[in-house]
Amino acid sequence: MPFIHLPSQDDFVSIWYITNSAYGNVGSFDPEKPTVVIMHPLFLDSSWLTMHFDDPRLTVEYNIIAFDQRTQGRSRSRPSALHDCYVDAADLASAIQALFLPPAHFLAIEGISVNAVLRLAALYVKYPCRAEFASSLCSRWPEFVLSLTLVNVPPPTELKWVFNAYDELLRLWCYAPDLDSFEHAGSEVVTFMTGEYRQLIAYWEKVTPPAKRLRIVELVNILMNRTKINKKELGKITCPVFIVQNEQMPIAPLVYAETLRDDITEATGIEPRFYVIRGATACVSIILGNTSLVNRVFAGFLSQLPRSRSDLRPPAMPTVERAKLALQTLSELVGDPSIAHRNPKSLLSFSCVTPEVAKSQLDSLKFYAKEIDNAYCPLSSDGRPIRKSETVSFLAKTWFSHKSRFSERKLHHWFHGDSRGISHVDPEVLIAARQYVRPASPELPPKLDAQSTANGLAAGLDLVTEAVAQDGRVRRTTVNDSTVERQIIKGSMLKVVTQSSYKGPVQLAKSLGG
Repeated sequence: MPFIHLPSQDDFVSIWYITNSAYGNVGSFDPEKPTVVIMHPLFLDSSWLTMHFDDPRLTVEYNIIAFDQRTQGRSRSRPSALHDCYVDAADLASAIQALFLPPAHFLAIEGISVNAVLRLAALYVKYPCRAEFASSLCSRWPEFVLSLTLVNVPPPTELKWVFNAYDELLRLWCYAPDLDSFEHAGSEVVTFMTGEYRQLIAYWEKVTPPAKRLRIVELVNILMNRTKINKKELGKITCPVFIVQNEQMPIAPLVYAETLRDDITEATGIEPRFYVIRGATACVSIILGNTSLVNRVFAGFLSQLPRSRSDLRPPAMPTVERAKLALQTLSELVGDPSIAHRNPKSLLSFSCVTPEVAKSQLDSLKFYAKEIDNAYCPLSSDGRPIRKSETVSFLAKTWFSHKSRFSERKLHHWFHGDSRGISHVDPEVLIAARQYVRPASPELPPKLDAQSTANGLAAGLDLVTEAVAQDGRVRRTTVNDSTVERQIIKGSMLKVVTQSSYKGPVQLAKSLGG
């Protein structure tokens, strides 16, 4: 099985990966072709990269491999309060060394993938051997990275409205009492990702149901507590960089991709290439037209770079020794000398979360771990989603392919019975259903025009400060589903709903009878 086990004394992670090779592993890579590493989008995994793997512009010319992040897909890990983007970068570096992979071109799609790859390129700078001292250019390039292609660069920290939305959705997702509540939370996440109601919820029902909520809590902790990459770190990124950004994506505005481009230019003196997908608002790995555009410009970018080989060779330096050098580099970049003396055998040694944030994240994990065995399961007895219909075509080849359909009930009409007991369709209801347009999510920001934008930054695009982030961390561990405001119930039903324990039919009848 294509797992990479990376155990240590205080951590455990098993990374799942897929390839486009004949036998599904790196041993069958063509040594004449360059290697491409694709990092999956937020809240998804490598199995959603089908439209990248099946594109002949990529799969014919390159060896392709994709890893599941430790909290996503088939990868497994022990929940940790120290998990951040630096740990994800260390996971990726350890997996590359374990597979003897050559330096590769990276395609990072959205969110955590972009942050992790940027830190990988900054931490694992190539240390030239004697034979390479003659080539100053080669010695400056990152050790594992030949080029970086960043798709939909996120803000340095979360936007305030996104921060608040994730905070609310986390409780809806993790404490969903029934199928409708879970679907509601999933539909809001879909709105963030694609801008429309797609068949993603069935995947989440199988992979991250409320019973596996610790994986979602850990993932959201990384998103909401991440820190901005500094210019000293960006100065270490000397490989070619290509930024591809949707023109209109609420959670990843174009202005922050332009800011990253300017910061890299200022730090390295080399301006990254920049491409805007006009009119695009959704996740590029799900919308076919957007995916095709990304594949086209990515293949064109790679064709202009020197062609490399994919010979599988053991690392020139032992993994532990290489981790020591990476920790030393990290300590210099963040200004914390104690990092250089941490255990190089543990991936959590690369964590840069502060003690306050680590304690808060640990409290969050403990809070959501309570009664996790009693969490609602949205699957039927055969392990499939309860609501079934047509198969999603682009998931047919993946391991979790299933039949599922989710609809807005407002789109459906009801049959009404008349005085004779004959059912008929009310024409007004049917016409209203056909003309119904799903309203925008209340969590989305208002549309911004050119006049409402000043100096490239709009009023609705302000970032989360440390004080707001700390307030959110405290609230997530003190507010649960029992503290939500509920509808007031009066009369005889009050005796029923206020009971702390279940009553049988006899006791229930007595309560109603007064």
